[in-house]
Amino acid sequence: MSKKLYVGNLPYSATDQSLADAFAECGDVESAKVIMDRETGRSKGFAFVEMSTAEEAAEAIKRFNGAQLDGRAVTVNEAKPQEPRSGGGSRGGYNNRRSY
Repeated sequence: MSKKLYVGNLPYSATDQSLADAFAECGDVESAKVIMDRETGRSKGFAFVEMSTAEEAAEAIKRFNGAQLDGRAVTVNEAKPQEPRSGGGSRGGYNNRRSY
């Protein structure tokens, strides 16, 4: 099991530190990062928390998945690796047209 956890449905008031403090109940928190919107500077409502061991991560899932944080039921599960982004498709134009 991965040690990195996805935490969703976070209250907008959540910070990196408040998340780290909460998850410290389950073990040693290596990192906690609330994802912010670049344009508004406001939380996007999800975060990633990295625990020291897989056992601590499993305990955090058991303890916090469905639990209330500032009045919101949060989702906690194993973080999935990010899918590689494609370079995008053709944008059209004359280069792709056949000449007959």
